[in-house]
Parts: sequence; C-alpha cells; structure tokens
Amino acid sequence: MPDTSYHAERFARLTELLAEWQPLWQPMPFQHRRLPWRSTYPGLADTLLSLDDDACTRLQADPFCASPLAEHLPVAELAALVELPELPAEGPGPPAPWAEHMGGRKWQQVAAFVPRMAALPNVRLVEWCAGKGHLSRTLARHLERDVTGLEWQTALCRDGEALAERQGARVQLAQQDVLAPDAARWLTADTQVAALHACGDLHERLIELAAERGSAVSLAPCCYHRTANAHYRPLSQQGRELVAEHGLSLSREDLAMAVQETVTAPRHVRRHRERANAWRLGFDALQRQVRGRDAYLPVPSLAYGRMPDSFAGFCRWAAERKGLTLPTDVDWHAFEQQGQQRLAEVTRLELVRHLFRRPLEVWLVLDRQRRLEEAGFRVELGTFCDRELTPRNLLLRTSRHPSPDWETH
Repeated sequence: MPDTSYHAERFARLTELLAEWQPLWQPMPFQHRRLPWRSTYPGLADTLLSLDDDACTRLQADPFCASPLAEHLPVAELAALVELPELPAEGPGPPAPWAEHMGGRKWQQVAAFVPRMAALPNVRLVEWCAGKGHLSRTLARHLERDVTGLEWQTALCRDGEALAERQGARVQLAQQDVLAPDAARWLTADTQVAALHACGDLHERLIELAAERGSAVSLAPCCYHRTANAHYRPLSQQGRELVAEHGLSLSREDLAMAVQETVTAPRHVRRHRERANAWRLGFDALQRQVRGRDAYLPVPSLAYGRMPDSFAGFCRWAAERKGLTLPTDVDWHAFEQQGQQRLAEVTRLELVRHLFRRPLEVWLVLDRQRRLEEAGFRVELGTFCDRELTPRNLLLRTSRHPSPDWETH
C-alpha cells in the first residue's frame, strides 16, 4: 500500500518552500531591467552573475548538482523532495518494428510507457486524447486486447484507424471532445484509461471523471498551463488548504515554468535560439527608449526558420506588430550589443527559476495524486523514462476500484 502520509508531507513541504521563495522564482528576468529581489539578495545576484559560461550551462542541465546557489537557497532539500523512483516495467517492452509511422522520440516514450502502465485484467482500455492512436495501437498489440482511443479531430481518427487496420491492431478511434459532458460515458469502474502527455484542462478533466466514476488511470501529465483559468486552483482538498495557509499563488504563466525544460537541442538550434533571445532583449531596450516607458512589451513568437536575417529586420518586424514607429537614426549595433549583454545576465539570473522548475512540476503532480487518493484510490507516482528522453517523465497510476476500507487523508 502506498504511503499516503509520506506524499501528503512531501506535498506540504513543497508548498511551504514554493510559497516562501516565490518572490525570487516568479519574476521573469527577461521582463525586468533589474529584478525586484536583487537589492534584497545581493549575494545571490553576485553569485549568479559571476558564473562562467561552463558553470551556467552545467546548472541549466542539472540545477541541483554541486550548485553554488546552495549558500543562498534550499538546494539540497529541493533535490530530495523531487526525487522519485523509477516505476518498474512489467515484462519486456514492445518490439522496435512497431515504431513504424511514429517519430523516433515519440516511439521511445510510448515504448517506455506501455510496460509501466500496469494494465489491469478484465477492464476496458481507453486512451485519452489519442491523436492518431499511436499509444492505442501499441497497447492493443502488446496486450492483445481491444483499445478505444478518444480523439476530437475526425481526420486523426480516420488516419489512426487506417494505421490500426494496416497493422492488425484491435483499435477503435472514437471522435470525442473529452471536455464535453458526454465524455463521461466512456469511464466506468471497469475501465482503465491511459494518457501519455495529455495537456492541462484535458488531463484535469480525466482526473475528475476518474475520481467520480472509479476508473483506473495511468497518466503522464503535461502542459499544466494549457488551461482556461488565469490562476491555478488546486485539484485536491489538501492543496486548496495548503495554498490558503501559505499564500502560494500561481498564475498561468507560473505553470508554464514547470514545463520549460526541454531535451537538449542540436547545436545549430541552440545557436538560433540564443540569437533570437538576444535580439528580443535588444529590441526590448530599443522599445523602452522609443516609448519612453521602462516597461516590458511582449512580442509574438516566430517559428523556426522565419526569423529575419538581421537584427534591424527583426526590430522592424516587432515594431510593426506592436504599432511602434522607429526613428530613422537607430544605432542598430549598439542595441544588438545591449541585447547580447542582457542575454548573458538573464541566462544567469534564470538559474533561480531553473532550480524551482522541477519542484513546481512535482508539486502539481502531487496535487493530482492527492486528488485521486482523496477519492479513495491507491496511487503510485514515479518516472517511466529518463529525463533525457523527455523531461515530462512523471507517471501516475491507480488501482481499478477504491477499496471499501481505504481511508482518505
């Protein structure tokens, strides 16, 4: 039986730490010429700004290992609180030839998830937010069972069923908006639902329906910020009590921080990203001067490959999007240099947010775990793959039925 008191204590302590340090991790350095906390914590700022490039890169990859921030922040305790076990696989994973029609990284995630979802016997298997049914097809072939995938886009259902027929997988893809009231019809006490990287409101809806109807769940959540709510309301009763007690307040933008860690990109992609960020910060300095207002002005994102060829071209594009008229005598080189200098500073100051990113994500998943435990389920929480495959590697899995003698906490 999972130790719910341990999870409740971990959840409570993470709430305390996130609330205590939120004045440091909530402000986004790229929005501020000078962060609000720098005068209060000058030693922390000095430590960050003195880091060389190698140390900065190392701490971006692993913010808990040999961190010089430990003199100022609870690094060791945060590292312990986010440590979770790897859930063991039940037998071998699916064979590599089944990867056909899936991207390599997607296949590796599916192959890691399937033997760890702890499929129950004698239940109806459902995939939540199935897309083309990659997970559904793999489950159906691996377990030699029928699987129903729920997907709201008709074209994806059609394409997925064609793939299932070609591969001989016993899969039905049903056109279903999982946020619609009639989505509840797919969940019963004799259903087990699998969801690999269901986003925000979509996986929250699954948790609420599972809690209401007694369906077992194997869920790897993702993109907590993809929600209609501007501010986060915890799912669990314990979570609501804790945030009220400690004054933790999370906006949609705060939730996005939890999923900003990405798998290391190729060098040319990293260089492109760094140049784009430097140009944005250079434009930020320029727009503050042009508008006569020392305030951040958000600029839309540009897809990879659509960035103008020069800093001046980017600034003209951004100014047009924001309705700004730029002077004719802009010293483009000077503002581009400012952007590069600001990027070096912002990259270092961002390490505070890097440190609290995984704790926030684990806190959000613990809130989901506690919601299910409060509904009477036994819930396991752990990882299903290495973070190098995907940083969104947390898996919640529940039993089928709440036990009659199960005590909620």
